Amino acid sequence: MFPETELLSISGLQHFLFCRRQWALIHLEQLWSENYLTASGRVLHEQVHNATAEQRGNIRLARTLNLVSQRLGLIGQADLVEFHRLPAGETGVKLSGQKGQWRVYPVEYKHGKPKTDKSDEIQLCAQALCLEEMLQTTIPEGALFYGKPRRRQIVALTEELRQFTEQTARKIHEMFRLGITPPAVYTARCKSCSLIEYCLPKLGAEKNKASGYIRRLMEENP
Repeated sequence: MFPETELLSISGLQHFLFCRRQWALIHLEQLWSENYLTASGRVLHEQVHNATAEQRGNIRLARTLNLVSQRLGLIGQADLVEFHRLPAGETGVKLSGQKGQWRVYPVEYKHGKPKTDKSDEIQLCAQALCLEEMLQTTIPEGALFYGKPRRRQIVALTEELRQFTEQTARKIHEMFRLGITPPAVYTARCKSCSLIEYCLPKLGAEKNKASGYIRRLMEENP
């Protein structure tokens, strides 16, 4: 169980999977800069968070719900959590002032298109794990809503995804304890990173080449 002083941001899981150096720059060195990708994502989230809570038939909608998991050491906010009223006899969670049992269904909003990696799914899964711990329930699935297709992508919260999410949470805590920012390595992903001017990955790559060249010279001429 993690104390409150060691809770780390759920959004950091996605940063870590995109680039460990990016995670360290944001969460260790407290650097941040917006580009058109992060700005469009921020606007989409603000639109969701500014909407009022509401009920649509047998579904209650809760926005900007604070989340925490002391077990995983994570903290953050859910864009949207739906509570689906269950048929009589099925077990879910009880809601204050509401009759019956309800199933918990997290929805995370993302700009652009679905990614080729699992970073979005892991962020959603982390939110679900927080909700399970907070509400003492089980959440079998959730959804990602992407801005460009403007439709939901259902995500099954499988045991494999849960284990990968927990493993990633342990890794970011280990990096946080070490407090070391990894060296820059230039890849194609760097072009879309809002921190490229802080990171200077091409400069880091040149330094790595130079230091490697010097090391080889020393090894060849002891």
